[in-house]
Amino acid sequence: MTTVTSPLAGRAIGLAAVPDPVFSDVMVGPGTAVDPVREPSVVVAPVDGIIVSLHPHAFVVVDDEGHGVLTHLGIDTVQLNGQGFELLAAKGDTVRRGDPVVRWDPSEVEASGKSPVCPVVALEATPDALADVAEEADVPAGGTLFTWR
Repeated sequence: MTTVTSPLAGRAIGLAAVPDPVFSDVMVGPGTAVDPVREPSVVVAPVDGIIVSLHPHAFVVVDDEGHGVLTHLGIDTVQLNGQGFELLAAKGDTVRRGDPVVRWDPSEVEASGKSPVCPVVALEATPDALADVAEEADVPAGGTLFTWR
């Protein structure tokens, strides 16, 4: 079983509240989303594993059970071309839960007209594989978002 923790502080709001059908309709996978605190912050690894994909606005960490967890920083933020994001890790790095991956400012993202809401998704999982999914709860960075059986 994998415990997936929040990569940033904010309010867990559930995927249904994400303003993008790719996430809200669970096309990418099940999980939840975090509406982040509006201040510059460091986004951390949600699980122990290897960073297999890394972009300024999104990253995937795969744990030793083969579970891939996508953290997507904001909606349509790929259009910002990395502006307002600073990579603190590299693709291929082995990380522990809580290790820094990206620095960003959600209020800057919001000021650019994009949603700062962050989906945290269990890639290639079925919805019934997840338990104790946080929705409508304040979460600190490192607080549990869901467990993956």
